[in-house]
Amino acid sequence: MKFLDQCKIYIRSGNGGGGAVSFRREKYIEYGGPDGGDGGRGGDVWVEAVEGLNTLIDYRYQQHFKAGTGIHGMGRNRHGHAGDDVVLKVPVGTQILEEDKETLIADMDEAGKRLLLAKGGNGGWGNDRFKGPINQAPKHANPGQEGEEKTIWLRLKLIADAGLVGLPNAGKSTFLAAASAAKPKIADYPFTTLAPNLGMVDLSVGERFVLADIPGLIEGASEGQGLGTRFLGHVERTAVLIHLVDITQDDIVGAWKTVRAELEAYGEGLAERNEIVALSKIDAVDAETAQWRVDEFREATGITPRLVSGVSGQNVRDILRECWRMVRRERGEIFEEDEDDTLADDAPWSPV
Repeated sequence: MKFLDQCKIYIRSGNGGGGAVSFRREKYIEYGGPDGGDGGRGGDVWVEAVEGLNTLIDYRYQQHFKAGTGIHGMGRNRHGHAGDDVVLKVPVGTQILEEDKETLIADMDEAGKRLLLAKGGNGGWGNDRFKGPINQAPKHANPGQEGEEKTIWLRLKLIADAGLVGLPNAGKSTFLAAASAAKPKIADYPFTTLAPNLGMVDLSVGERFVLADIPGLIEGASEGQGLGTRFLGHVERTAVLIHLVDITQDDIVGAWKTVRAELEAYGEGLAERNEIVALSKIDAVDAETAQWRVDEFREATGITPRLVSGVSGQNVRDILRECWRMVRRERGEIFEEDEDDTLADDAPWSPV
């Protein structure tokens, strides 16, 4: 399935049905008079966040959505039926924006959340509504009110607890494949990943979180270079970023600084997120070289990076454990990472 994370659509609620002008004229029944019914209400346009979707591809092939028009009123005081509503089903995490693409209408961040986008027009009154002691035979009725119309943008920001960032070919997809059951495309050339991937990390019973892998960033991404920063929105909601740096490249410090600069330029608080820095692809170097690289990075940045290999799986679980604890702290499930909590997390599951 093709991934689509933003689209522009046109919506219109239904017009109300018109009221009827009718008179009761049965030959042998006295007390005739106006009996025109009211028109039905126009259909509404709703948006609803549903589980099981992770793309907006359905809106690639249909961009116009119009609710049903209310049925007109009829004689014998028969009121028209309301028009059919339109419900736009979107993935959890979708934002609804005005046509200017900046004004936020709603953030559909919970499954089942439902919002009225355009209200249908009211139905018009039939002539029965206007009868009275003075005007006993009104010959007019109200037309139905017109519906609302607008153009909106849908922008998807995937719901993930943790995100993978780094330069192209830093080993993010390999790490995701090692950490979860996801099967992202993996190859030995830059920009193998062209769309975000999600994986469910399952450490043990009750210890599960969602990990997002986005396409790599390069210098100037905030200005549109490479794939730009379009996909950074998918890690805006994360509690922690796992920043992978390829240990085999010449300038590991420069690689880390490049990505950090793009995160700061993008904004939205990404530069302030919890960060786990890890030197990836350690299976391609010997232990002495790996330690030398760690010392070099620590001396230049003051940060001690982890060592990880997605190919061999070395230290992958340790990083995921640390990531899980950070996610729990952000959720407010733990407030102090003491020894007892650490032991409890690492202990094997027991039914007792």
